[in-house]
Amino acid sequence: MSLKNLFVSISMICFVVSCEKNQRIPKAIAVSEDGSMEVHAMTLNLRYENPQEIGKRHWAQRIVGIVQMIRKEKPDFFGIQEGLHGQVADLRASLYDFDFHGVARSDGKRNGEYCGIFFLKDRFVLDADQSGKIWLSDTPEIPGSHSWGNEFPRVATWVRLIDRSNEKALWVINLHLDHKNQVSREKSVRLMVERLIRLNPNKEPVIFMGDFNAVESNPALLFLKGNRSSIAPMKGFEGFIDTYQALHPTEKKRGTLHFWMSDPNRQWKVDHIFASKGAKILEAKVLRGKEPYLSDHFPVTARIKFLADGEK
Repeated sequence: MSLKNLFVSISMICFVVSCEKNQRIPKAIAVSEDGSMEVHAMTLNLRYENPQEIGKRHWAQRIVGIVQMIRKEKPDFFGIQEGLHGQVADLRASLYDFDFHGVARSDGKRNGEYCGIFFLKDRFVLDADQSGKIWLSDTPEIPGSHSWGNEFPRVATWVRLIDRSNEKALWVINLHLDHKNQVSREKSVRLMVERLIRLNPNKEPVIFMGDFNAVESNPALLFLKGNRSSIAPMKGFEGFIDTYQALHPTEKKRGTLHFWMSDPNRQWKVDHIFASKGAKILEAKVLRGKEPYLSDHFPVTARIKFLADGEK
């Protein structure tokens, strides 16, 4: 590269960085004057940064499209799975208007995959005392622990967010279930629901999402929806709304896990967004996109309105 071209490249980088820093973070917009709360949620399995994946599947190539997709969709918060520390750091640097809550699964610090939550810091205040994480195991408070046949540690992360515009609270749970062991999936969802019941006695609105490594008919998901399942019903838990199923009950091309394949008959819907009962589902999408894909999972989004008391 000539010195002239090098100077031009550096100048363009400095210009872009300067614009990013000087761009004003938008102020929060009132959700509703009637006491209801509308949110736009997203879940995205990032696909961990695999050194064997080169070209358009390399993280350095994919992150550009991921950030563009997030900017286009404009979620209020989104959960990520499989992100390694460098990937999470890249997203935090690129998405300056979002805050992040989460830790790596292997040591509770930086080692291993993250299952964390990004949220708009201009719209929400994090209730740090009521936010946390557990390992989906018999010893949920011990970092890196795994039971029930898991090959790897599995984590659930949650935040209690306070909407700045109306001071209403919202719980957002993000988890990544085991990819092989059904017993683990069933015990994991039960463990997290038990924890949620204890944390949320006032039954504030809930978004429960992530990569469940399970399709809609799986007993773990039937339990979450309050349907008959091999998992015993739990007192104080009436089930969630499956946001996608609520609006698209007959849609056949609903797969999210595609393993980089374009054939819709070889894709499985394992990424889900659930909402607490009483919510109104305004929109639910699988962002199928075109090749080159952003990940080996398609992102899933939902626009949800939590109604004010007495509203139908």
